[in-house]
Amino acid sequence: MTMAKDDAPATTSKIREVRAEEVAMMPLSKGDSLLGRTVTINRPRAELFAYWSDLTKLPTFMDNVERIDMLSNTRSHWVVKAPAGKTVEWDAIITDKREGELIAWASTEGADIPNSGRIEFRDAGDRGTIVTATIAYDPPAGIIGKVVAKLFQREPAIQARRDLRRFKQLMETGEIATASWTQKQLQEETA
Repeated sequence: MTMAKDDAPATTSKIREVRAEEVAMMPLSKGDSLLGRTVTINRPRAELFAYWSDLTKLPTFMDNVERIDMLSNTRSHWVVKAPAGKTVEWDAIITDKREGELIAWASTEGADIPNSGRIEFRDAGDRGTIVTATIAYDPPAGIIGKVVAKLFQREPAIQARRDLRRFKQLMETGEIATASWTQKQLQEETA
């Protein structure tokens, strides 16, 4: 177990060798957008890795993910909310998995939104675990599609930041803070 010296995601790391090595490992094609987000979570690395390893649990904190169906140990089917009330779907394959450290994936041929990425877990000493998500994706309709997604709050860069924040809340407190009213609160208020 090594202590991380740079909390930054590969896309913004000040350590050039780390950035170049990690970004080079991700499959990118022309037009892809690359984003990285990092959060420190006050929980043991093994616990966070175990939760993330069960892909069917990801919709509990990923706001735009409607569901993930496991097709095999390494293949999954994703259904994700898109702008204007639509959904996009794709199959993904886990391309690398190192117990307690890393899960990497890539969408299969024909994905509505071709994407690949990795989620990394590194010790942060007494502070818990550094969780870094690095995602490459090819937005439909190029830059126009990216702008539309941003307007509808469905753009992956926005969602990655929010999803990691929700993951942190869920892992540290057991719940996700929300401004939304529960059905019971709504009934009490309108009664």
